[in-house]
Amino acid sequence: MAEPAEHSLPSRTSARAAKLASLPLGIASRAVGGWGKRLTGKSAHEVNADLQAKAAEQLFEVLGTLKGGAMKFGQALSVFEAAIPEEYAAPYREALTRLQSAAPPMPAKQTHRVLREQLGSGWPKRFAEFDDEPAAAASIGQVHRAVWHDGRIVAVKVQYPGADEALRSDLRQLMRFSRLFQALAPGTEVKPLLAELSARMDEELDYRGEANFQRAFAAAYDGDPQFLVPKVVASSPKVVITEWVDGTPLAQIIKAGEQETRNLAGRLLLEFHYSSPARARLMHSDPHPGNFMLAEDGRMCVIDYGAVARLPDGIPYGLGHIIRLALDGEATELMRVMREHRFITAGSKVAAGDVLDYLAPFTEPLAADQFRFNRRWLQEQAARIGDVGSKDFRTGRALNLPAEYLLIHRTTAGNTGILCQLEAEVAARDIAERWVPGFTG
Repeated sequence: MAEPAEHSLPSRTSARAAKLASLPLGIASRAVGGWGKRLTGKSAHEVNADLQAKAAEQLFEVLGTLKGGAMKFGQALSVFEAAIPEEYAAPYREALTRLQSAAPPMPAKQTHRVLREQLGSGWPKRFAEFDDEPAAAASIGQVHRAVWHDGRIVAVKVQYPGADEALRSDLRQLMRFSRLFQALAPGTEVKPLLAELSARMDEELDYRGEANFQRAFAAAYDGDPQFLVPKVVASSPKVVITEWVDGTPLAQIIKAGEQETRNLAGRLLLEFHYSSPARARLMHSDPHPGNFMLAEDGRMCVIDYGAVARLPDGIPYGLGHIIRLALDGEATELMRVMREHRFITAGSKVAAGDVLDYLAPFTEPLAADQFRFNRRWLQEQAARIGDVGSKDFRTGRALNLPAEYLLIHRTTAGNTGILCQLEAEVAARDIAERWVPGFTG
């Protein structure tokens, strides 16, 4: 029997393209309406706020109904919500939060078909129980709670049929009008983010690779008193089965957590980020609150290892050295080291003082024993480097990001966004001194 029309791949792909294509038209029409309002007396500030609010709602309503690349892109951008000026943040915040969890589920019949194709016709015998109602949705799959045949409670992630085609289609569409998303993360280049997602796409579509990454993390953190990485039970190209973990999602802590809980979550998030390259030779590179939970015993549960940076030598020494030089105000030596590591190309004529002025504010969390991450600080940084008329904007354009630092940069920026959403007070310098090579010499 044919699948219902709403779950047919060709119709879904066409519908997705139509929804995505509607975004520039809708936002353009609002811009025209905005000019009309200005002619009738509304200030530019009032008009811009109104346009941003309505555009945000349309943008995330569309992205939130799509699986594949659009939802993944939305999740990647969602951590930058804290950088949006407060007067614009309200309409974004709720829509961005929705992107971290929600997607329409596929029917049980379709789920069973994927399980049969991946685990064999006897797949039900592998489980003592299997809940057909998905417990969670991801960008290219959904998660079911089940009981493995040996009694362990497990999470079964099942990839959506046609996810590969949908992901490529979404990314092609999004690349066409990536400038529309720039307002979400001032100073962040959206096209490189999309290009990176595209380059990593095939890797993420093979759940066997994800399972291998998770095994490596689970081994590195086995028995750790601060972190819990679920062990992998079984895997195939489109299904991965891991131990089930429970906890309070970071999104809930961001919304209503006590300050002590916020601080704990922030400290553990930063510790995991910087310790894993030394311990696992890998960095979890999908930073959004849906992938982190606090267990009842205070450990941080970390899930979803589809996007991982391989760092066989740990965090590059040059990165810590650059951070330390910027923190200490060593402009001349900073320039030398940045040229050595290709952050400044041979033909660039950017001044040493300008580079220091650009980077130094980012080192503020490391300047004191404790730093309170907050939205205002991130908004100031975003505004500073995103103002097209400013010296810092011009300096940023003159800098280069070497390919080997791309995922590290994206992940660090994403985790910083989460820390600011948490408004956590963290001893960031202590963590850097313990885990970042080059930071202490």
